[in-house]
Parts: sequence; C-alpha cells; structure tokens
Amino acid sequence: MGSVAVALCERGFKVTGSDENVFPPMSIFLGKKGIALKEGYRSENIPADADVVVIGNAIKRGNPEVETVLSRKLLYLSLPEVLKNYFLRGRHNLVVTGTHGKTTTTALLAWIMEKAGCKPGYFIGGLPKNFGQGARLNDSKYFVIEGDEYDTAFFDKRSKFIHYLPELVIVNNIEFDHADIFNNLDEIKLSFRRLLNIVPQNGMVVLNGDDANCVDVAKDCLAQLIEVGFSKNCAQRIREVAYSSSGSRFKLGEETFEIPLIGEFNVRNAAMAATAARFYDVPKTKVDNAFKRFSGIARRQEVRGEARGVKVIDDFGHHPTAIAHTMQALRHRYPGHRIWAVFEPRSNTTRRAVFQERLSDALKAADGVFISQVAKLEQIPENERLNPEAVVNAIQESGRPAFYEENADAIINRIVPMLRAQDIVAVFSNGGFDRIHEKLLEKLRG
Repeated sequence: MGSVAVALCERGFKVTGSDENVFPPMSIFLGKKGIALKEGYRSENIPADADVVVIGNAIKRGNPEVETVLSRKLLYLSLPEVLKNYFLRGRHNLVVTGTHGKTTTTALLAWIMEKAGCKPGYFIGGLPKNFGQGARLNDSKYFVIEGDEYDTAFFDKRSKFIHYLPELVIVNNIEFDHADIFNNLDEIKLSFRRLLNIVPQNGMVVLNGDDANCVDVAKDCLAQLIEVGFSKNCAQRIREVAYSSSGSRFKLGEETFEIPLIGEFNVRNAAMAATAARFYDVPKTKVDNAFKRFSGIARRQEVRGEARGVKVIDDFGHHPTAIAHTMQALRHRYPGHRIWAVFEPRSNTTRRAVFQERLSDALKAADGVFISQVAKLEQIPENERLNPEAVVNAIQESGRPAFYEENADAIINRIVPMLRAQDIVAVFSNGGFDRIHEKLLEKLRG
C-alpha cells in the first residue's frame, strides 16, 4: 500500500492514508515523500473531496473509515483492482508468487530487466535497495509484480494475484500459510490453479520442479511450462552450488551464475529470476551484471547495526521454513559465530498453534533462542493460540538455551548480559517489534 501510495503521489494524485501501527522503514519512506500518514482509524481521516478510497486487505467491517466510506456512498477499490484497472492492462506482466521468496525474486527479476534496458514498471512488497522504493508505475511495456496469495479485501475474498493479468508466472513454492484465510493446503493450491488458469497459451510458467505442490497445481496448465530445481526431472537444473561468506555460486543448466546472497532459498530465487528473464531474451551478460550489483531487500538478513562486537540482524521471516533457511544462510555468512534467534509470533499463522512443533524445530538451529508473547493475543481464541512456553521447552530439551519473555524490553534485559563480541542476534518479525533492534543496540552501546 505504501509503495503504490508513493507511485500515485508521483503521478500527481493527492494521497493521504491511515494505518493502525506506523513503523520504519515504510513510515520514514512515506514521510520523505510528503504523504500525510495518520495513526489510527477515524471517520474524519477520509477527506471531504475524496475521489477514490483504496481499502487494504487487513481492513474489516466495523472499521470507522470503512463505515464512513459505505455510508457516504464513495467509490472504493481494493489495491489489486487499482493496479489492474489503472496500471496493468496492455502490459507484459511478470507475476512472482509462492509462499516464500516472493519479494527477493521479484526484486531480482525487476533489477535484471532494468539492467537489460527494459525500464520495467514494478510493484514489490518490500523496499529493494537497488531501486530505493517498492513501486514504479511508468509507461514501460513490462511490469514485474509480487503476486500475493492472500485475499484481496473484505469485499473480495479471491487471492490478490488473480487480478494481475499475468503473461509470465513464477511459482517459487507452495506451503500452508495464512491460517486466518485458508483452512488447509488444498484451498491454497486451488488459488494457485486459478492463477495458472489465466496465463495465456503464449505465456510462460516458471515452476519449482522440486516442490510436489507446485507440480500438482500445474498439471492442467495450458501455458508453456518450465521446471527449475535441483532434481533430475527439472528442465533447468541447479547444480554445483557453493557458498562463501559473501555470496553463492551455482550452475543453471550449463551456465554458471554468482549472486551476493547466501543460502539455498536465494540460489533458487536467482535461478527462477534468470529463467524468467530468458523468456524475454535477456542475454546472460545482462543477468550476470544485475546479479553482481544486486543490493538486497530491507528486512531480509539486513544488518541493522553493530555494538560491542555484536551484530544485530533484522529479518522478515515468520514462517518456520523461512526461519530455517535464513538460519542456514547466516551459518554460511558467519561461520563459527554464536547466533541468537529472537522471534516475535506476530503473523496470523504463527500466532496460532498451526506451527507449534515446526517452530521449535526451525529455531533449534540457533545457539540460543528468545520468544516474545504472542502479538494481539486477545484476537485469537485461547484454544487456538500458539504456546510460546511450549516452544521454548521443546528447544531447551534439545540442549539449546531458550527463554520466553513478555516483550522486547524484557528480552533485551535478559539477553544483553549473555552477549559477547562476535555474536549475531537475528530478530525475526513481520512487524516493528517495539523497536527492538534500535533498543538492543542502544543498550549494548550504553
């Protein structure tokens, strides 16, 4: 929402907006662009002369601004509808989907197309450092967009990516997630089938051939399809992967690529992006140049600072699979260092007991673990909530030190005396986590 707000502002629209919690980096970014952002929802936040109101998918009936929009009979749209109707028609739309890796893969693909001279429009659900903003809605014939399977709005329960008029679709992986929207994995797979069903026959689907769920949803796809992965059945096979503290090298088919990113997930992300670019005849030299100069995404293994020899890393990971792969990548980047994982159960899925056992398995990869109280505890029925103390107990039984603390301040007070030079603290949260990164660095400096 923030990125599109900025793009609309740059096109001459007057943009205002509201959110429940305002936190960096997006709050800083919006402020620099001169967009008035109000914290909290109130009827008076809707301007008297509003032409269009865009309603985010987290907003529900009963929200005072929604009720005002409805009672005033204002024109309202979902964000995907705004994109489809005003920006995507008539374009070559490259849609990047999957449970994990969407943001990184979208940013990689958009950067490849940029370095190839295509000057693509793009919409990315994070802040790609190469571009400096998450959206560019220009007049290029190419548009690279992150396709989220989450629902569109309270008045449209289809997945967002259904609106994106795809010519090329990347399906990185498919797992159960978004427990507040989907009841089971089959419902998620149905959404992906619906997406692949609207890819034209002269389009392309780039598929994770190692993922049985991906292969299953593509069975009846009428578009061209190419499988990418490590297994022998993949037309584009990833081989000879090597990691260093500064990046990864791998072969895709008979070609060798290098990226300044670490870990199996990022190798796959890069392989998917390179394969998609090939469909648009981007030469390998351009792909190599883009990979070499790729700067990453804010909040993806991002070093937020260092104090007393302790590095504090911010990561958006909130699904057990993502946490496990990020931990694996950090082991490659910081061999021999102690790594502490600090986790806030904040997403709609991890606040529930869905991943009770898988979370402990993922976090066991750290040398020490801290878990905070489940965010917005009152919104989840007691019998459905994640039990952080049980996750901590399971980790302790594996021989790792693990602690449950109520909030960020309590975690900081507990962890600081335990830290020593060369330690890595990886904070996993998809929210602001009460400025834990800054507070921890301040405490260490003090």
